[in-house]
Amino acid sequence: MNDSVVLNESLPVVVIGGGPAGLSAAFQLTEKKIPVVVLEKGDQVGGLARTEVFKGYRFDIGGHRFYTQVPEIQQLWERMLGNDLLKVRRLSRIYYQGRFFHYPIEPFNALVNLGLRESVLTLFSYLRTRLFPYPVEENFEQWVSNRFGRRLFKMFFKTYTEKVWGIPCSRIHAEWAAQRIKGLSLLAALSEAVFRTKSVKSLIHEFYYPRLGPGMMWERFQQAIENGNGQVKLKTEVIRLNREGNRIVSVRARRDGVEQEIAGECFISTMPLSELIFRIIPLPPADVLEAARNLRYRAFIIVELILNREQVFPDNWIYVHSPEVKVGRIQNFKNWSAAMVPDSRKTSLGMEFFCDEGDEMWHMTDHALIAQAVRELSILNLADMAEVEDGVVLRQAKAYPVYDPVYRDRLQVIRRYLDSIDNLQTVGRNGMHRYNNQDHSMLTGILAVRNLMGENANLWNVNTDRSYYEELIIDEMGDD
Repeated sequence: MNDSVVLNESLPVVVIGGGPAGLSAAFQLTEKKIPVVVLEKGDQVGGLARTEVFKGYRFDIGGHRFYTQVPEIQQLWERMLGNDLLKVRRLSRIYYQGRFFHYPIEPFNALVNLGLRESVLTLFSYLRTRLFPYPVEENFEQWVSNRFGRRLFKMFFKTYTEKVWGIPCSRIHAEWAAQRIKGLSLLAALSEAVFRTKSVKSLIHEFYYPRLGPGMMWERFQQAIENGNGQVKLKTEVIRLNREGNRIVSVRARRDGVEQEIAGECFISTMPLSELIFRIIPLPPADVLEAARNLRYRAFIIVELILNREQVFPDNWIYVHSPEVKVGRIQNFKNWSAAMVPDSRKTSLGMEFFCDEGDEMWHMTDHALIAQAVRELSILNLADMAEVEDGVVLRQAKAYPVYDPVYRDRLQVIRRYLDSIDNLQTVGRNGMHRYNNQDHSMLTGILAVRNLMGENANLWNVNTDRSYYEELIIDEMGDD
């Protein structure tokens, strides 16, 4: 035995990862008086939804709005934060050719900004697509074009989407569009603008947000778990899952160079599948390893800039569709919650860049990234370079699971293998290689615990067209 391994510890349920999915599962277990340990490799909980702090300025790893149509999730949020859960009016716009367009698209605003000639051409493009749609929607370009016309697709979807994913829209699976902007179309946008309908979740006008950022929510979850006699171990990375037959019997975790063996009856993992598969020992079959090796992810860099200016723009965030700059989205954290900025005379902006882990941008120095962010802010005429007082850079690997043309086949191979392990469930965005929102990730964690209690919920149905709505939650989760 390795000399650094300490005394074994036996716990009924081991949760790998302290993000929204893992913490939701652990909280449910403590509510049921079932011992649980959460193993989180970071130095704080929240995962992608954590809140970072720089010189008193708080910022998200991207923006994390709290919105759900699942009553149980909403009740959990309110229970954890009470009056610290703010209701925020949404304003997000697209920056394109020096003008701001409301997003979700508001037809009358678009008409004014585009001008009469371009608006007429856009309308004809939409009508042509309605008459001659793509017969099969295999990729993002076809899916969006069928609902908005090719002209609007090129203006308001193509550039930003390709910044995010780093591949042509024709190589992004249509399932991503159906999952993220389901129900949205030009007709839906017109209906929303004229009749103020709210049938499409992408068109919401307000959302909830923790007073001190999303990390505040997950810190409260951590406190609740620990108050319920659960354990949350930070800076603890799972490096191996020991399998005997069709069961995981223990995990080996490392903290500060010391390894610990933790035995358990059941395991819930939020670890990226590309990592999880290679940490199961004995290793899975070769085809499963190959599938996991070829799952793709997009990385994320946020450059937080502190500006000596009280207000820069009124939006919570803006999407930057201008091809002359690399920044894809700009967060204005002060407009999410005033408490995110310690000095009301100043503003904190999050300049978001998307890249591949290990590429040229990923390896740029912090100094170079801050300089580029400041320069692009000036190019966009959003602020003067002299107004920027300070900045900080944060890199996030495996931020977005990529829906490339063959990801589904790879995922099916992995799922079949995982289904053969009786006491292991994978949940959350990276645990399922699905672009889930916070509420969807939480729901997979909750359902995983209910499965341990004898139910038979299909976690992979979460975030399909039907499972987002209350009636399916009642059907599958019960009303207790």
